Amino acid sequence: MTEKKIDNELIRHIALLARIEMTDEQADALGRQFTDIVAYVDKLSELDTDGIEPMAHALDVCNVLADDVPGESLSSEQALANAPARDGDFFKVPKVIGDSQ
Repeated sequence: MTEKKIDNELIRHIALLARIEMTDEQADALGRQFTDIVAYVDKLSELDTDGIEPMAHALDVCNVLADDVPGESLSSEQALANAPARDGDFFKVPKVIGDSQ
């Protein structure tokens, strides 16, 4: 396995794409970190994964949800009790689409 060096030119290009400003020291540190990450991924690629099924999680994951059972609803008066402004049985809100005239 040959070590792949992430040079400052690549780091600067990534930073430009991400709109991140960084000092030379930060670029050097990030380059070393990226190099370590790539080396680790290369090390993982050496593993024999024949016969191993692909998975998204290391553990079985399942959602535990309660049944969706309709319940008693609030009355209009209860729902609008704390509304700062109302128009009959509706919340009154500022206009946000189109001109505000």
